[in-house]
Amino acid sequence: MTLQQEIISRLGVKPEIDVDEEIRKRVNFLKKYVLDAGATGLLIAISGGIDSAVAAGLCKQATDELAAETGKDYRTLGVFQPYGTQEDIHDSYAVAKAFELKHVVETNIEDAVNEIVLEVEHGFKTLGTPRHISRGGKGNVKARTRMVVQYALAFDYNLIVVGTDHASEAITGFYTKWGDGAVDVTPLSTLNKRQVRLLASRLGVPDSVLHKAPTAGLWEGQTDEDELGISYEANSDYLEGKEVDPAVREKLEKQYLKTEHKRSPIPGI
Repeated sequence: MTLQQEIISRLGVKPEIDVDEEIRKRVNFLKKYVLDAGATGLLIAISGGIDSAVAAGLCKQATDELAAETGKDYRTLGVFQPYGTQEDIHDSYAVAKAFELKHVVETNIEDAVNEIVLEVEHGFKTLGTPRHISRGGKGNVKARTRMVVQYALAFDYNLIVVGTDHASEAITGFYTKWGDGAVDVTPLSTLNKRQVRLLASRLGVPDSVLHKAPTAGLWEGQTDEDELGISYEANSDYLEGKEVDPAVREKLEKQYLKTEHKRSPIPGI
């Protein structure tokens, strides 16, 4: 078995999908998880990107069906989490409107992040190496602060925190450990980015979200493809078992091996 075959098998990506079948399977998965956990619904952070939009659509369908089937009040809570002013926050609201989310809240993380950064920089000074936190370090603080807020909300409302990670992110480890990777369930995990887009089209994700450049929103101007140096088209081709440029293959596999710690259980002895 080649490394490519091993990765595809581990991440569970299919070379082709039936979109309606995949939607139904993921909605059923969410419904069962909510029932088994005795929860009252799902929480999804809506960033304004395509991944969270698809997850939001699946969540809303799942809780709507649960409410109709049981007569109980199951809800999907959409959370918007800008850092200060977010230029594309309108896309988050557009997603909520498209899926008719009745429960939404905006929680700005700027003050919390800045306080944490101040404490970290105080630590640097105490250690005799005064400096500002790195851009990547602050980006990780943002991602982890968002999850602290999500879990605080979820705890008091008895909700399941839903993640948006998918196979095209998993192969590169393109998520923050204990940040956006710290969730209860990941209903997109066996899809690549191309397949996520197929679900987005069927679910009715707004066009402004469907065609925008993917970004983690950790700093101004950041895009996933620029940071990784690999297009999502090539990434998806690889995960579907297709031939890709040898340089792309090497970069993907090197990144996969480098980020193994993100996909593995915490080691211990």
